[in-house]
Amino acid sequence: MIAVNRRTKVFVCKEFVDMRASYDSLFSKVKTILKEDPFSGHVFLFVNKKRNSIKCLSYDGTGLILLCKRLEKGAFSKINPFFPNEIIMSQAEFSLYFEGADLKKRFIESPQEIVKTRSQLH
Repeated sequence: MIAVNRRTKVFVCKEFVDMRASYDSLFSKVKTILKEDPFSGHVFLFVNKKRNSIKCLSYDGTGLILLCKRLEKGAFSKINPFFPNEIIMSQAEFSLYFEGADLKKRFIESPQEIVKTRSQLH
């Protein structure tokens, strides 16, 4: 299992990924699409076009870990590919997403934008 703690970031790839992709191709996508270091120990989340399967890639210090899940019913939350910033989930968000919870609103607003909006209301 991938060890996720408060310091672990979960970087979400906004492009759909073919679930036949394995270690090497996902490693390459982390470097080229997400522009992150695959050896950082963070988790990199990839979703297929139907949104019924995900793959997570991480490095634990000894090797790459690949965690896969396919939902029997339903789909994972839709990730907005037009969101201008990178999408980084917290440990709690990742746990909910992994279980199939609805996080659609999370992918539309970032915490910084929510804070700005709240401060403008007061």
